[in-house]
Amino acid sequence: MKQSFDVLMVGVGGQGIILASNIVGEACLAEGRSVKGAETHGMAQRGGSVEGHIRIDGKYGPLIPPGSARLIIAFDMLEALRYAHFLAPDGTIVSNCHFLVPPAVFMQGGAVPDRADIQKRLEAWSLCLVDADSLASEAGSPLSQNVVMLGAASWFMPLRSESLLGAIERLVPQKTVEINRVAFDLGRKAGSSCREGKGKA
Repeated sequence: MKQSFDVLMVGVGGQGIILASNIVGEACLAEGRSVKGAETHGMAQRGGSVEGHIRIDGKYGPLIPPGSARLIIAFDMLEALRYAHFLAPDGTIVSNCHFLVPPAVFMQGGAVPDRADIQKRLEAWSLCLVDADSLASEAGSPLSQNVVMLGAASWFMPLRSESLLGAIERLVPQKTVEINRVAFDLGRKAGSSCREGKGKA
């Protein structure tokens, strides 16, 4: 039985994780590859945790078990740390270098997490950090950070970048196609530094 290439996308509500998952699935179909996927949602409102499970090839069910994801794409640094135990020993985490502080931290008087500490803990795994927020703004819309992340992570997926870009063009609103093309290209350029072993985009 062929082993699947498992991709776990994690973040919080409002970051476009479901769309990003659909783009990867669409790219798989364009290449004639089997794909299974599932999403799990926390709070429906912005700020709740969201997971997108994508299993490329293989015959198993749609949910990725801990310790088997070959790639984690994290739209939020805190979520990257929360789900790092899903990573396989030879896997890679591609993460946005920013994070949203949960409102509960303030409501309960908790300390704001320290970015340097989060990064240090994440460096226990193969890590690629991307400034998706800045690159999305450069592309023309902060809402395109999900596509920036796909561009950066495309180096680590068993899919052609052309297939991913074609899926983006088919699935995003028509008026945002050019912005998302630019966002994907900027993300891909940023991710190339990780591919070359520099560790940070």
